[in-house]
Amino acid sequence: MTRPFRFGVVAPVLTDLSTWRDQARRIADAGYSTLLMPDVPQWQPSPVPTLAMAAVETDLRVGTWVYASPLRPAWMPAWEAHSMSVLTEGRFEMGIGTGRPGIEDELRELGMPVTSPRDRLAQVRETVERLRDLDGADLHTPVVMAVRGPRARALAGDVADTVTFAMLPGDTRADIERLARDFRAVRDVELALHVPVVGDDVAPFMASPRDTHPAELREADSLAILPDDPAAAAEEIQRRREEIGYSYVVLGAGCAERLAPMVAALAGT
Repeated sequence: MTRPFRFGVVAPVLTDLSTWRDQARRIADAGYSTLLMPDVPQWQPSPVPTLAMAAVETDLRVGTWVYASPLRPAWMPAWEAHSMSVLTEGRFEMGIGTGRPGIEDELRELGMPVTSPRDRLAQVRETVERLRDLDGADLHTPVVMAVRGPRARALAGDVADTVTFAMLPGDTRADIERLARDFRAVRDVELALHVPVVGDDVAPFMASPRDTHPAELREADSLAILPDDPAAAAEEIQRRREEIGYSYVVLGAGCAERLAPMVAALAGT
């Protein structure tokens, strides 16, 4: 099954509110489908109220990219996600994972218990189960899971509507293609491609600029980078759908306007 392309933008509030609202409207006007917010306490406003504002300002879908499961008890993101689905009339997507690299240090700084990866994954399952209970028979909040290891992939096969594979700096195209092929042999779901680098620009909320080197990514033929020329980027995105199955592409806000011609050409096709 070839799914139509859609494009999301991770757009945290890094400016004054008026400028951010204007940015959200431009993202909508350019043909992007989804505005996404990272889950990094103290760096920015909390994701859900910010996404609620974006949903009022535009007709975009909105979502978390992604909730870190150890930061909240399972019932809380489930309640928030269900509430957002109701209030946006079905335009919310709950992205969830076990936390960014370094989540253990973040938990210590917040005075929270540092749980094991297995426990954090169990909390993801509980969150989705609680969300399904709240949604009931008449609502289905889409769940996007960020996964890497075999346990996370197995859980995503059970509960996710969309899957993105957490990429490591040394991952080649072949490494991720193998993950995608093995996963889709179990279940055919929408695959989301997280692209933190366009040209030489690194999206700060999607990767660590200090540890991300565009030249090395190009050398490794990494899927974490796209050319900054819209026509070349469009050609590469089409190749990634054909060869791997990626149809949902998530970019940083800093390159959203630059790659708008690519989105205009491919969205919905």
